[in-house]
Amino acid sequence: MANQNSQPVRKIEGQKTLLGRTMHAISYDEINDEFIVPQQFAQAILTFRGAANGQEPPVRVIQGSKTRLTDPDRLGLNAVANEIYVPQDNLLLVYDRRANGDVAPIRVIEGKNTGLGASAVAGDPLNNLIIVAGGGGFGGGGGGGGGGTTFRIFNRTDNGDVAPKMMVSGPRSLGGPFAVYPKKKLILGTNRPTGEALTGPESYLGIWSYAEGGNNPPLWTIGGPNGIFQMPRGVAIDEKNKSIIASDKRLNSVMTFYFPEMFN
Repeated sequence: MANQNSQPVRKIEGQKTLLGRTMHAISYDEINDEFIVPQQFAQAILTFRGAANGQEPPVRVIQGSKTRLTDPDRLGLNAVANEIYVPQDNLLLVYDRRANGDVAPIRVIEGKNTGLGASAVAGDPLNNLIIVAGGGGFGGGGGGGGGGTTFRIFNRTDNGDVAPKMMVSGPRSLGGPFAVYPKKKLILGTNRPTGEALTGPESYLGIWSYAEGGNNPPLWTIGGPNGIFQMPRGVAIDEKNKSIIASDKRLNSVMTFYFPEMFN
């Protein structure tokens, strides 16, 4: 319920946390009350207690030569299947959520048939899917829908050189992390402007369906010409309150939108 210039109720900071300067993803595990972040410089995945505070070390660290981690920047989670997903360029690494230390991934999606050029990932535990953003778009170009990013949907248990079961894209369909709403098979992606532009129709949050594949416009958009966003970066879903939460890098803010249309 925080609003306006609210102070955080907790901070996780300090050397014992092993956190680094650059963290472009965070996943919360509601089942086990934990959250997971990538540590790009240490080539590691850190898991903390949900109630962590201050200089509290992670409860588990995935790190070492067997992991195949090089510069983990984003990650996703399927707490039901106990899996962590880490995209790294043209492959997707899958780890046991409970893994600790120098452990190998339990599966790796990689190869020419995958089409991966992964930039972000999310798990769909309800439909047993993995949604990956990035890579070439429809027709083999540099992205779907005239410059957008294509979402590739894989079966959760896929392994090796496998083609996605479907692709979803649209005009400039993603510029950063995204979220999924499995009950309605919806993807929520933020699109940020190119270059140093601030507001404009390029800055919006779009909602796409992955009930079936295709190159389509979003079902709904928030932002755009009305200038709500300047450079949106992240998005999360609050199902209980029928709301969408989005962050904006240039505004240094987190915004909550009541959006019952998506949930009803």
